[in-house]
Amino acid sequence: MTPTSAASVAAPNLGAVVSVRGSVVDVRFYGALPPIYALLRAGERDQIVIEVLAQRDGSHVRGIALTPTQGLARGMVVIDTGGPLEAPVGRGVLGRMLDVFGNVIDRGPELADVTWRSVHRAPPALATRSTKSQIFETGIKLIDALVPLERGGKAGLFGGAGVGKTVLLTEMIHNMVGHHDGVSLFCGIGERSREGEELYREMDAAGVLPNMVMVFGQMNEPPGSRFRVGHAALTMAEYFRDDEHRDVLLLIDNIFRFIQAGMEVSGLIGQMPSRLGYQPTMGTELAGLEERIANTENGAITSIQAVYVPADDFTDPAAVHTFSHLSASIVLSRKRASEGLYPAIDPLQSNSKMATPGIVGERHYDLAQQMRRTLAQYADLKDIIAMLGLEQISAEDRKIVGRARRLERFLTQPFFTTEQFTGHEGRLVSLEDTLDGCEAILRDEYADYPESALYMIGPISEAVKPPTDGAGDSPGAGVDGDESNTDASTATHLETAQAPVDAPAPEPQQELSRAATADAS
Repeated sequence: MTPTSAASVAAPNLGAVVSVRGSVVDVRFYGALPPIYALLRAGERDQIVIEVLAQRDGSHVRGIALTPTQGLARGMVVIDTGGPLEAPVGRGVLGRMLDVFGNVIDRGPELADVTWRSVHRAPPALATRSTKSQIFETGIKLIDALVPLERGGKAGLFGGAGVGKTVLLTEMIHNMVGHHDGVSLFCGIGERSREGEELYREMDAAGVLPNMVMVFGQMNEPPGSRFRVGHAALTMAEYFRDDEHRDVLLLIDNIFRFIQAGMEVSGLIGQMPSRLGYQPTMGTELAGLEERIANTENGAITSIQAVYVPADDFTDPAAVHTFSHLSASIVLSRKRASEGLYPAIDPLQSNSKMATPGIVGERHYDLAQQMRRTLAQYADLKDIIAMLGLEQISAEDRKIVGRARRLERFLTQPFFTTEQFTGHEGRLVSLEDTLDGCEAILRDEYADYPESALYMIGPISEAVKPPTDGAGDSPGAGVDGDESNTDASTATHLETAQAPVDAPAPEPQQELSRAATADAS
């Protein structure tokens, strides 16, 4: 039983329910009114939990239920617990899966060696924050090369439904928990119960649970519970940062569900909606959560957040407000996902404030700029290729297309968390290996390799050049001499991005125009 249970209140302040409308409960108190955010309990076993959100007059408060309200009726006695919602903190939460109230939901024993703290906490003072900029390496090639993450910063994974946000988050957990000297905390806001169960089993099988905490407010929970689970998770993260001076990796799936839960709560308590039905206080509520994620002198909380974008509309107010808090934005592309280019990150729309020479270094910065320039030139050429065919562009442009397509294939990566589905063994690639591979491709050192040789590999050293019967049959034998062979090398693999490494290549000259036009369109 948590400290905010009714049984722990010595002289309870009693009230009575006067109205129940869904999750909204109005309560009349005969003594002092409970303050905002006070926790109320009702029911035979105190199983109904209500958080006060408004004092309507001198004797009435309005609250939102954090639990289902079945059995709640007018006239039922309500007890003021005397405090706000609290979350357990301490070493006892490591390796456990909890709900918003700190109850264990992993079928394990009750928590021990924990204390309880309010989930409503102020962000760190400006004087205590650290301004040192450091890179947080993930082991995922495309992110480390083009969208470097900040230690103590916030990164967003933007994308519509089904483009791989949760898979990418899960892979980051797998990569970082084993190589990250600190605590990892996964906060599931409004996501599927099945995904939470699968993630728990995967982390247990991988042996990384002892340094991990999982907190869930699933999509079947009332909106009040989904709205507060992020604050509960952050309270636990702040303990490890401030009290134990450890770095924390906080993964949130999905921050849009936090905004959505706030919208539901706002509508239920009768606030006037703003644009597209969102709550008028969305910016304030989001800032109250995001500003607690910070890098201080004691340690850092680095957050990676999945952001669902409704209908792939990046002008949606929820996406716009979230963008403003992030140091890196990772945009997932449905088109790249359909082409089999996983992770389906759009390298041209994604960006990071850390990608500056003073932070990542001159070599990394120059390579990233050259990669973006090559990929952008290829994107511009796609329309011309679709209309006229690859053979109608200049030899230099054909070389750019070849480099860009090889870069795209090299930046794909097999994930550990999808091994059972893809059959590819997962890869963790260092930043140095990633930069070496990209530099080699940009120098045309792999121009005579088929594109499929670079698809779904780890470091560039894993690329295997298939044997050939003769110089004329090589996909790129004429990189420096015969231009037609260079075109053939590019066109051979334009047909599909998902071709396995050992797939037989079609006849280059026969497939040239058709494949290039199909890919560009």
